[in-house]
Amino acid sequence: MSVLSFLTDTASNAVLSSTEQSSITTSISTLQTRIGLHFASGVIKQHFRFGSSTRGTILSRSMDERSDIDYMIVFSENNGTPQTYLNRLKAFVEKYYSSSEIYQSSPTIVLELNHIKFDLVPATLTWLGELQIPNSSGGWMTTNPNDFNATLEAKNKEHKSLIKPTIRLFKYWNATAGFPFESFAMEKWVCGLSFFWLTNQKDYFFAVIDNLSTSMSYSQWVNNEITRAKNIVTNVRQYDKDEKPVTAESEIKKLFRQ
Repeated sequence: MSVLSFLTDTASNAVLSSTEQSSITTSISTLQTRIGLHFASGVIKQHFRFGSSTRGTILSRSMDERSDIDYMIVFSENNGTPQTYLNRLKAFVEKYYSSSEIYQSSPTIVLELNHIKFDLVPATLTWLGELQIPNSSGGWMTTNPNDFNATLEAKNKEHKSLIKPTIRLFKYWNATAGFPFESFAMEKWVCGLSFFWLTNQKDYFFAVIDNLSTSMSYSQWVNNEITRAKNIVTNVRQYDKDEKPVTAESEIKKLFRQ
């Protein structure tokens, strides 16, 4: 197996299996039903899935223990504090998912099931009709939860459908490195990079690692992980140049702690 085939296969294996997708679909259907049962008519304006699971960049939990489903619940009224709505969601999940792990991780309520984790995000509408969700300091911030989807789709199409698998590889590295970066910020950062004149999955992924830079604003362990990743890629390139494919493959696996 070459480095290219290893990276291609790894990016492919990161996609949710049909079994995982089926379980998630069932869990979402159950969640939607229970929301309808719990909240009186008119209390909830809408509720929907958003985030990486709608973009095709979510990883299997076997590759990313923090992999989750983002789910937004939009309340019809907007006269409460963010914590008011977080409390209402917490009461809801405690009633219907009493045997599951439930906790607040600002600004969401986390519901951990056996096969997947849900991040439940309360939202209301501003007087201008914009969605607003809790921020990390107890206030509100406006959001357009699915606006990035179109950006990613366009970038992926422009680059021979290699952007999404590149993001999955990058997120897998991030997970094995101890999560130095926030997932959504990583996706947006990758989308902003230039990949012109590159031809395959290896080139794209290595370009991402090449663009990583250490910073005085990062913790030392984050800088150490970045340096380690860049050194491994440098070694792989040298082994490929020296026509040592087996050694190159062994080296790239170190990037993912294999």
